Amino acid sequence: MKLDKFLEPKGLNAYLTLLNVSYILGVKMVSITLSIPKELKQKMDKFEWLNWSALAREAFVKRMKQLEVLEKFEKDFENSKLTEENCIKLGRELKKSMAKTRG
Repeated sequence: MKLDKFLEPKGLNAYLTLLNVSYILGVKMVSITLSIPKELKQKMDKFEWLNWSALAREAFVKRMKQLEVLEKFEKDFENSKLTEENCIKLGRELKKSMAKTRG
């Protein structure tokens, strides 16, 4: 779910809208606590209109998708006979092919 529309300066209304949408979709939300450096918090406070929870949630979802792809990749190739040298060669060939495709 794209959360960009919840990053607009709507304050509490944006947060309540997000909770409402999550409830309608049957998503159960839990709370976590993060520790950040004081200097970062001071910088974040300059953008008080930004919904930092939504931004963090989107970052967590994005990273989780990346980790799931990596996990699947590792599982699929755990019994592979490819050497590191073969993988590097294939990667270079793929990179060249993608460059040609993109023009």
